[in-house]
Amino acid sequence: MSDSTGITAETLGSALLANFPGVGFRRHTIPFVDTAEGAANVVREIAAADAEGLAPIVFTTTKDAVVSRVLAEAPATRIDLLGGHLTELEATLGTTASEQLGQYHTVGDTETYFARMRAIEYAIEHDDGQSSRALDLADVIVIAPSRCGKTPTTMYLALQYGLLVANYPLTDDDFPTDGLPPMVAPYTSRCFGLTTTPLRLSQVRHERRPDSRYASLAQCSLELRRAEDLYRRNRVPFLNSSTKSVEEISAVILQTLKLRN
Repeated sequence: MSDSTGITAETLGSALLANFPGVGFRRHTIPFVDTAEGAANVVREIAAADAEGLAPIVFTTTKDAVVSRVLAEAPATRIDLLGGHLTELEATLGTTASEQLGQYHTVGDTETYFARMRAIEYAIEHDDGQSSRALDLADVIVIAPSRCGKTPTTMYLALQYGLLVANYPLTDDDFPTDGLPPMVAPYTSRCFGLTTTPLRLSQVRHERRPDSRYASLAQCSLELRRAEDLYRRNRVPFLNSSTKSVEEISAVILQTLKLRN
């Protein structure tokens, strides 16, 4: 729960809970808890969950002292994701933290904000090889067979990092060939490939086109084998996305292509 959007609490809380894969969690994000009255309503909600026999764990990013005192009355394990760290920073910097809400998520740097908007527009235009316009401006070109995670990765890199990212689907028309497809071949150094396991790809494709050749295990195996051979021949770095989150995939791409600031 948060005094602003709840994004920080949700992200950091989820990162902590991910270390306990054997435990079942029911997650609920409560944003804009910025008054004592609002906090009291939340405490009643937590108490109701506790009365049901659940064991509430509350991650908070609230800076208002009054709100924090009210939340402290909840029958739950409360983890303040800002408190101790803000105190340490205040001591180090010799100044007090701002009490303005939602500081982390303000537009702030206007240039950065608009760069991200442009990146999202670019990603949409260049999704699934729809356009070759301004492809020379791409920071990254994600290539992979259909349903290997190209679009989510593209959008994440655009939204989170403001990168210009295109993606291109490898289809039967792109084989057999020694080189990359003509549209992306001039930009080999910016290409990054994705692969997965045949079984996982087949499962994902069955959700889209049940009992089709497109989703068959044999077709998935063939496409992945050809794609990986293509990556190796052209020295395109690639990653198996089957057990990776979009955040992990993006981090590998940033590091491999040396796109981190």
